[in-house]
Amino acid sequence: MTTGQHETENATDSAATDGPAKNDAAKDRTPKDETTKSGTPKSNTTTNGTAKSTTTKSSPTKSSTAESGTTKDHAAKNDAAKNDAGKDDTPKSGAASGESTAEKDVSDKDVSDKDAGEKAGDAGGQDKADGEAKPVEAERWDAFASAPEPVPNRFSRAARAVGRSVGRFLVHEWTLASLAVLGLAALMTWPTLRYPRYTLPQDYWDPSLQAWQMAWSGHILLTDPARLWQSNTFFDELWSFAFSDTLLGYAPAGMLGSGPEDAVLRYNIMFVLAHALATFGAYALARQLGSGRIGAAVAGVAYAYAPWLLAQAGHLHVLSNGGIPLALAMLARGHGWSLRYGYRPERRHDGWVYAGWLVAAWQISLGFGIGLPFAYFLAGAVVVTAVLFVVRRFRAGQALPFGRRLFVADLVGGAFFAGVGLLMAYPYFMVTELHPYAERSIDDIRSYSPPASGFVTAPAESWVWGGLHEGARAALPWHAEMTLLPGFVLYALAAGGLFFSVWRLRHRLLLLTGVLVTMVFAMGTRFFGGSFTYGLLFEHAPGWNALRTPGRLMLWTTLLLALLAAGAVTALTDRVRELAAQRIPSWPGPWLRLATLLPLLLVTVEGLNSTPHPVVPTQPAALRTAEGPLLVLPSNQSLDQHVMLWSTSGFPDVVNGGSGFTPRQLDDVRRVSQSFPNQTSVDYLRLLGVRTVVLLRGQVTGTPWEITIDAPVESLDITRQEIDGAVVYRL
Repeated sequence: MTTGQHETENATDSAATDGPAKNDAAKDRTPKDETTKSGTPKSNTTTNGTAKSTTTKSSPTKSSTAESGTTKDHAAKNDAAKNDAGKDDTPKSGAASGESTAEKDVSDKDVSDKDAGEKAGDAGGQDKADGEAKPVEAERWDAFASAPEPVPNRFSRAARAVGRSVGRFLVHEWTLASLAVLGLAALMTWPTLRYPRYTLPQDYWDPSLQAWQMAWSGHILLTDPARLWQSNTFFDELWSFAFSDTLLGYAPAGMLGSGPEDAVLRYNIMFVLAHALATFGAYALARQLGSGRIGAAVAGVAYAYAPWLLAQAGHLHVLSNGGIPLALAMLARGHGWSLRYGYRPERRHDGWVYAGWLVAAWQISLGFGIGLPFAYFLAGAVVVTAVLFVVRRFRAGQALPFGRRLFVADLVGGAFFAGVGLLMAYPYFMVTELHPYAERSIDDIRSYSPPASGFVTAPAESWVWGGLHEGARAALPWHAEMTLLPGFVLYALAAGGLFFSVWRLRHRLLLLTGVLVTMVFAMGTRFFGGSFTYGLLFEHAPGWNALRTPGRLMLWTTLLLALLAAGAVTALTDRVRELAAQRIPSWPGPWLRLATLLPLLLVTVEGLNSTPHPVVPTQPAALRTAEGPLLVLPSNQSLDQHVMLWSTSGFPDVVNGGSGFTPRQLDDVRRVSQSFPNQTSVDYLRLLGVRTVVLLRGQVTGTPWEITIDAPVESLDITRQEIDGAVVYRL
């Protein structure tokens, strides 16, 4: 009887077969015909008269066939023969006798339909020879196969790519840092955003002026850019927008909204964002210089929320300092330089250089109060860098790789920065030419120069130290500019950074030198009369004589202290990571890592504020429709800043104004109008071009107008009208 050719592989049965059974089965087999390794099956017969046909399986290069045609063993057949038939890896065939049953197996899924049909036919012929046939179709098993993955179309692929990009963006370090500094700024400046349309931080005088500045720059750049420096206040003075720092860089924000309430809202938003940018800028600088994330976070928080800055809450142009460390970080990144790893030419990128100079130019457009020292620092850094490259070439015989693209970026970026600085400086030079009495004197500097005790005295706005330092503040003549405590925690971390840090020793000594030098300059004339420090710059550095508050140089002291602290905290976190890695298991690794957050927590707590947020005076109804040029009485430095804010409704020309100095014409107007309304004051105001005078009843108590506000005006050829608590005179 003929049988088909088969191959069998059954790992499960083979594993179940033991040694003795295999040997017994071998005794029952007759010698078999060996085949070659090409896959030709071998023929085996058993000596006990019992035969069975095993399934065959094609080699990987052939199609598989269905299995059929097995016979039922006799009741007397031993179990060893059964096990051996399933275990033997060599294909076998035999004749079957007696009653037979069908054993079915599944053919391979990847055979072609044609081969499967032919093999099934051969198997069926063999079954007929055995007396019983049962065909097997491979197709019926396809229902149990895995469904093929759908082929994505173009839009699906694009959506997946966008999703992956967005996911990477959301978990990127700089995205998380940006979100963190925004949330921290909202909390640390609270309750600034509680009633952002009605309250202002610190007080409502200088913030009202700066709210008007942003509103004016945005308004005039949209309507008449040529009139930017000829503002609607101080009518009719020339270059009046340059009477104080302008915050011109915030002009895009000033283009949104109109009126006093929107101006206040805008100011409060920029107040919070200024703190966020300062934190982010210092964080970026510390990271670029080689600090770890926690160390950089300490530097960012310590720089933005130093206790001495709480006294400057009413000076947005001082708080808007985040562009300084951010520009330095970008320039260092573009030049491939860091404090920890030195100069790495392979990391150069001219795009970051352009960005750094652009941010530096934006920073100086916010004002020269802190922008001018920044410009001098950049100029000095360029000179020092050039000298170091020349010295390196002289000593090593070759210059460090720099590249033409980087040189062009520095040349173009530096020229742009210088151009913006000159364009910003020109109106101020015109103001000093028209008003020479506006220049500062060394006596002005002396009155604002803080003593050494100011470096350990906190302002009243400090939540932690304000009450404790009340006695120390009483000894200072000008609290806001002389309470210069950067934080006791920051002092301690910076001191630790002198001995334990990731910065090299020479870099630590350079940072310490910078701290001491900037402190000396911040003291103004208090350090040996300032003859060789601040006074030297005041006499010889262009534009320096416009800076009347030396204490604001504490900004640079704080930044340098923050970098020293970042080096210490980074060294601590690195050491903790090493200790945790040495422990198996890593306990108490998590507790040690949690302890590294303690410096960040401490500098954050020390920066908490108790800053007041007074309600802004409501705009009088008479000023909403009054036609300019107009004069609002009473007029003085503080009240005129409110008038400037109220003038954001339509920006009519007003004689009033508040700034760092008072023009003589405004002094004359205030003096002559003391007797208003009378013929002399009316004639004088008409000569100036004033057409409307608004006298506020709520402000006249204790002034000459308390008596004359209800005086008849028929003989003066002017009209008088009462409008909701104000008297409007039309000349």
